[in-house]
Amino acid sequence: MTNKDSGSNRRQARLHRLRGWLPRLTLVPLLYVGTPVADEGSTAGMQSQWTPYVRGGYVHQLGSELEGGGNFSVDRAFLQAGLTYAMGRQRRISLAIGAGTDSYDMSAGLGLADAPWERVDQLRLSLPITWAFDERWSLFALPTLRSQGESGVGSTDATTGGALAAIAYRVGERLTIGPGLGALTQLEDSISLFPILVIDWQITDRLSLQTGRGLGASQGPGLELALQLSDSWSLGLGGRSESLRFRLSDDGPAPNGVGEDSSVPLYLSATYARGRDLRISAVAGMEVNGELRLEDASGRRLAREDYDRAPFLGATFEIRF
Repeated sequence: MTNKDSGSNRRQARLHRLRGWLPRLTLVPLLYVGTPVADEGSTAGMQSQWTPYVRGGYVHQLGSELEGGGNFSVDRAFLQAGLTYAMGRQRRISLAIGAGTDSYDMSAGLGLADAPWERVDQLRLSLPITWAFDERWSLFALPTLRSQGESGVGSTDATTGGALAAIAYRVGERLTIGPGLGALTQLEDSISLFPILVIDWQITDRLSLQTGRGLGASQGPGLELALQLSDSWSLGLGGRSESLRFRLSDDGPAPNGVGEDSSVPLYLSATYARGRDLRISAVAGMEVNGELRLEDASGRRLAREDYDRAPFLGATFEIRF
C-alpha cells in the first residue's frame, strides 16, 4: 500500500469516528453507537444506498462501596439495529432502534436501604442526521426518544425525548471543529440543556483527538485520544459525564419514583477493525465521582449516596452489511 493510500484510509477512519458521537444510544460505559454510512472516500456524485447495521456490547461494573454503607455492582448489556440512507457524499439519515438492560446487585445502605431498584430496562429510538452544506460546513443532528424504567414499568411513564445538534467547520486537512447544544427532557425534572463540542484533530499521522462515541446515558459526547497502531488496530483513552435516570416500579420503597446513577467514566480501549464492516473493542476503566439518587414520584429527593471508584470491564461489536 502506498503512503497516499494509507493516508486516505486514515482520513476516512477519522471521519467515521467523528460521526460516531451522534446516536448516543448505548450503555455506560463504552457500549457505543455510531452512524454507519457509505464510504467517505467516494465521490460527491455517488448513488444513494441503504446500509443496515447491528451493534451491541456488555460491561460489568465491579463492586463499589456506598458512602452510607453497603455496596453494589452492575451488569449492562445493549443491542441496537439500524439502517442508514446515504444521499451522496456526507449526506445521510439513519434510523436506529435499541434495547438494553442494567442489572444492579445492591446490598443495604443507610440511605438506600432494601435495594430500591434491581433491573432497569431501556428502549431507544433515534434519527441521526449528517448533512454537509459544502466542503467546509456540516450539520450533525440527533432527535431521540427513549424509555428508561425498572422492569415492569410502562413505557409511557418512563419516556423522555429531545435532540442534540452541532455545526462543524473543516479548518483544514487535520482539523474539524464546531459547537453544539443538547436539550433533553427528564423524568420529574426540568429540561436538561448542555453544550457539545465536535472535534476531529489529527495531531500526527497516528495520534488524534476526537469527539468520543456516545455512551448510553451520556449528556452528549466526551473526548477520546486515539492512537492508530496499524490499519487494523487502535488504542483509545477517553472520558465523559454520564447520568442514567429512570422510573421506578410501584412496589418498591419509592413507588413510581425516580432513580439515578451518575458518574464520570474514564476508559482505555483496544479496537480491531476489519475494513469498515467489522469492529470489535475491549474496554477497561474506572467510574469516578459516582452518585446514586432516590426520588419520590414528584421528584423530591429521598436519599443520595456517593460511591467509591468502580472499575469496569467490557466488550463491544459493530457489524455493517
